[in-house]
Amino acid sequence: MPAQMETSSTAEEIKRKHLPWIEKYRPSKFDEIVGNEDTVSRLSVFSTQGNAPNIIIAGPPGVGKTTTIQCLARILLGDSYKEAVLELNASNERGIDVVRNKIKMFAQQKVTLPKGRHKIIILDEADSMTEGAQQALRRTMEIYSNTTRFALACNTSEKIIEPIQSRCAMLRFSKLSDAQILAKLIEVCQKENLTYEEEGLEAIVFTAQGDMRQALNNLQSTANGFGTITGANVFKVCDEPHPMLIQDMLEHCVQNDIHKAYKILAKLWRLGYAAEDVIGNIFRVCKRMTFDEKLKLEFIREIGITHMKIVDGLNSLLQLTGLLAKLCAISEKS
Repeated sequence: MPAQMETSSTAEEIKRKHLPWIEKYRPSKFDEIVGNEDTVSRLSVFSTQGNAPNIIIAGPPGVGKTTTIQCLARILLGDSYKEAVLELNASNERGIDVVRNKIKMFAQQKVTLPKGRHKIIILDEADSMTEGAQQALRRTMEIYSNTTRFALACNTSEKIIEPIQSRCAMLRFSKLSDAQILAKLIEVCQKENLTYEEEGLEAIVFTAQGDMRQALNNLQSTANGFGTITGANVFKVCDEPHPMLIQDMLEHCVQNDIHKAYKILAKLWRLGYAAEDVIGNIFRVCKRMTFDEKLKLEFIREIGITHMKIVDGLNSLLQLTGLLAKLCAISEKS
């Protein structure tokens, strides 16, 4: 018997070793969740009182919405988690049939739970549900309110119909700060015995843009591909325009040198970067640069206008070249 237990624990270790890091380092307790402390503390109050309301958590991708709901469900239900929780991803199960069949059937099931506890239905990507499905869901939420609680995670709460919003406590998550992501990356690097450079971790933070899932994926991809976490390796894996190139280009614009600025832009275009990738990075790099504040505001306004044009479909090299010309003209005036 001990040998059997040893074998199963070894198998568990091997399985864990090959997990994606976003799953391996997914928090299982509230105190492990990074960022959004005020919102998480409100949820921890629900978990101690037991009688949690229906909730909607809205916020950008990769900030821990689903993880937080799972932590709440684990604390409330303990050993009954498996039979008392239904998890659905509404982006692929989004129609009215899912509400009529899966959700209603689960809500009708009898599950023995501690006093004051309820079954929990977790709907991920709830803003992808069709309006018909949402209309059906609001009635289901009322009928089974004695036995079941609903937890919805979404990117934009405006896509959830008002009747559902009024039946739920609304919680909002914001993007994680660079410092919070950096601290987590260092922790994972130490646990995985990775060799890293400060510049490499900063590059991951830059590419993640406040998204912890993206940061851990980029870290694992770089570690698997190159072993060492350096800035150059990160940008090879993430395949984004290098911020140093963008910075050089903007500095040439500040100095009113359109020819040198265009040379860099043409190089980025030849490398095959999409106009949206380039303009997004131009904005992020411009924000971080240190030059005259009034000039920076003028730059950002022009970058924003060009970004709108690119999103509307005018994503050619001509738009980006026009932007460089405008930035040079602004620099000349000032």
